[in-house]
Amino acid sequence: FSDIFLGKINKNIIMSKKIAFLTAGGIAPCLSSSIGALIEQYNKLLPDAELSGYLNGYQGLLTGKSIKLGDEVKKNYQILFGFGGSAIGNSRVKLTNVEDCTKRGLVQEGEDPLHVAAEQLKKDDIDILHTIGGDDTNTTAADLAKYLEENGYGLTVVGLPKTVDNDVFPISQTLGAWTAAEQSALFFENVANENTTSTRQLIIHEVMGRHCGWLTAAAASDYRKSLDDYKWLPEINICRERWDVHAVWIPEMELDLDSELNRLSKQMDEHDCVNLFLSEGAGTDAIIKEKESAGEELRRDAFGHVRLDELNPGKWFAKKLKDSLSADKVLVQKSGYFARSAKPNAQDLELIKESAACAANAALNGTSGVAGLDDDSDGKMSVIDFDRIAGGKPFDIDQKWFEDLLNSIGQPKGAKVSDH
Repeated sequence: FSDIFLGKINKNIIMSKKIAFLTAGGIAPCLSSSIGALIEQYNKLLPDAELSGYLNGYQGLLTGKSIKLGDEVKKNYQILFGFGGSAIGNSRVKLTNVEDCTKRGLVQEGEDPLHVAAEQLKKDDIDILHTIGGDDTNTTAADLAKYLEENGYGLTVVGLPKTVDNDVFPISQTLGAWTAAEQSALFFENVANENTTSTRQLIIHEVMGRHCGWLTAAAASDYRKSLDDYKWLPEINICRERWDVHAVWIPEMELDLDSELNRLSKQMDEHDCVNLFLSEGAGTDAIIKEKESAGEELRRDAFGHVRLDELNPGKWFAKKLKDSLSADKVLVQKSGYFARSAKPNAQDLELIKESAACAANAALNGTSGVAGLDDDSDGKMSVIDFDRIAGGKPFDIDQKWFEDLLNSIGQPKGAKVSDH
């Protein structure tokens, strides 16, 4: 595909030789690998290109801090496929949030962060900028791309969509999400053994997902599939019923809590434990309302999101459920950092490479946007206009695999939150 595309690239564009990368937002199992995959593509398409990375995302762009990706890096790009995190660092910076950028010392009083970023790119003679991140990263990239175009900077910006939540419109599958689900399931394989430490044990597996329950649902599904490979010994209480998933609570479902507590109480009575997979976004509106009504001031990030580590949804639900289930012990375990920091699995790496190929070719053709699987084009890989990128994409609870999951654990699906 890349070799064929070379013949279609405008000769003036092919002279572009300076290409920069930045990664931003929270980490996901795709960032270092995405840099590696982009380097692999430019080694084929434009081997003489000068590559660099802005350190710590838009923060490095604003402060002019970058690192050259020289011959040794270009030759050994495959090493990046074996690492999680980001080789060039991340940060959460919104270029249109002037107050936050000024407060953090990223720009001087009275400066426009978009102008500062554009001037830095001009100073560094960058022809192509690749942004790798979630909806916040790429909506910020959209703001930057628009500013560059309107002010005649003549620079192409192409993003890659990462988020473990799989919650970006209109992307069918974001980079790193499959791996995060797999790793969350692996995390719980060990944690589930904690059901043996006490009578009437409640284990809450808190999974990342601010607005979207896809990761929680996929992790629960992957974990249950892993149980098929176990050998059980019910005569000594080593039985699937104790290690199974008993409930999956996500933001998209309106749950009948009284009915759920009654169902889970029966599980507790019969098997002495309850294992709950909880999306951290489930119930956050109620938690925020409760805390703010009590006069508590909640910190927010540059994008206006309440910091979920301060809400602590797992702990909040633990208090609510302990008495209702007559639990002797409650354990809350968060798989977020374990899952998001992993290197990509084979399935994700294939998608990363496909996305990088699309992104590099589009960039050399002067087309800005986000390279991803487009929901509105039957999931076809394409460069999606920045204007169509948005966060908060909900998980579709009507998918058959999710309905089968709920049926298998005896949990009523309930109505969609959007139906209320």
